[in-house]
Amino acid sequence: MSNEQPEIGSMVWIDLTVPDAEKVRDFYSEVVGWATSEVDMGGYADFSMNTPGSGTTITGVCHAQGVNKDMPPAWMPYFVVADLDVSIAKCTENGGAIVVQPRSLGEGRFCVVKDPAGAVAALYQV
Repeated sequence: MSNEQPEIGSMVWIDLTVPDAEKVRDFYSEVVGWATSEVDMGGYADFSMNTPGSGTTITGVCHAQGVNKDMPPAWMPYFVVADLDVSIAKCTENGGAIVVQPRSLGEGRFCVVKDPAGAVAALYQV
């Protein structure tokens, strides 16, 4: 994620958490052409998926273990909110559900929500 303060409502990141991250890493590397680099998770590695030319990190592919064990196997967009606790309350008031409880991420906090149709997304507060 960028060091600049992101705009409320913007999507700042997307990643994928799956049981077999190596297999999925290799799939997207072959299909999309992404280069990969390891991200040490303390006992195992998740993966940054990077453009082959500039090496810019585009997304992440993560193991469904450790801090990510409760993440659903779906491409997860991270949307910036002004106040995570207020957004969580509005989520449940409007027919959504909390899938992953709030926790720290970098200099902010996030949680994963499910909308009334069943789609999941992360809410992120810097």
